[in-house]
Amino acid sequence: MEAESVRKKRVFSGIQPTGKLHIGNYLGAIKVWAERQDEFDGLFCVVDMHALTLPEDIRPARLREKTLEVAALYLACGIDPEKSTIFIQSHVPGHAELAWILTCITPVGWLQRMTQFKAKSESAGTVGAGLLNYPILMAADILLYDTDLVPVGEDQKQHIELARDIARRFSSLYGFPLRIPEPLIRESGARIMGLDDPLVKMSKSIGERVKGHSVGLLDSPGEIRQTIMRAATDSGNEARFDHASPGVKNLLIMYEVLSGLDRGKIEDEFSGNGYALLKRRLADLTIETLRPVRERYVAIMAEPAGLASVLAKGAERARSIAGPMLAAIKEAVGFVSGWEKGGRRVF
Repeated sequence: MEAESVRKKRVFSGIQPTGKLHIGNYLGAIKVWAERQDEFDGLFCVVDMHALTLPEDIRPARLREKTLEVAALYLACGIDPEKSTIFIQSHVPGHAELAWILTCITPVGWLQRMTQFKAKSESAGTVGAGLLNYPILMAADILLYDTDLVPVGEDQKQHIELARDIARRFSSLYGFPLRIPEPLIRESGARIMGLDDPLVKMSKSIGERVKGHSVGLLDSPGEIRQTIMRAATDSGNEARFDHASPGVKNLLIMYEVLSGLDRGKIEDEFSGNGYALLKRRLADLTIETLRPVRERYVAIMAEPAGLASVLAKGAERARSIAGPMLAAIKEAVGFVSGWEKGGRRVF
């Protein structure tokens, strides 16, 4: 592990290249780190290996397309490759290697208690081992980089707790101290709900299937306005954070995070005026916020060589961090290292 005196706090964030990247992803994670990337050593990973946990949901050509889309959106949303590391998970073999080592020390009971596994396995016809082991790969993603902070929503906090438990168990078994990561959750905007159903968190997979569920980062201005104007609310007109129905509160939170205004000013602006005004102004604000993102995305995708260069450099930098950590972990568990003899590697 690196000396504490010479490193910034390290942040690891991963987005799975499935479904439609939406305003909730932007407000809850990407926007935060674009604004704060000078403060931290940020690693932004397109976690394509995670996409295989439900292989029937994404085909090879689609996976390749969505992987590049997410990488380009990282850049379009303001993640600077000169300040942060953007890379594809499968380009760093250490993720899979560490996941296997951690799989061997993780009790099955820990995995069977995971809320997302229970929910997805109930709706899936066939459950693969990857779905059960998904949280271990997530733990490997985090622990491989000696990560301090992991930005997550409330629904992902259980996965971070598991990563912490796995790190402690590994340290106890092998006497090698893995860093215990901390979840970082926004006070407001960490959990944006579906615009069609404010009792369900906004979802990339649902958004791709159900019109009106989410505002996609690449949606047209017309699509954005239509989705927001049709958002679920209630029959009242009191736009107040403490007394609003789930749908109204969701719109208020979106407006709060996008505008940067305090809650008192927002309530003064909208309370008693009906929800149409709130929706119109939220639509205007969302369209203007996402306009430069879409424009930059189009420009990035028009130059694929530039995107490929960013990803190659990102993977190289990620491997430079992951390599020493994985070597130390292998040493701790008793693996025999290869060595040089006569200028060549024996094994």
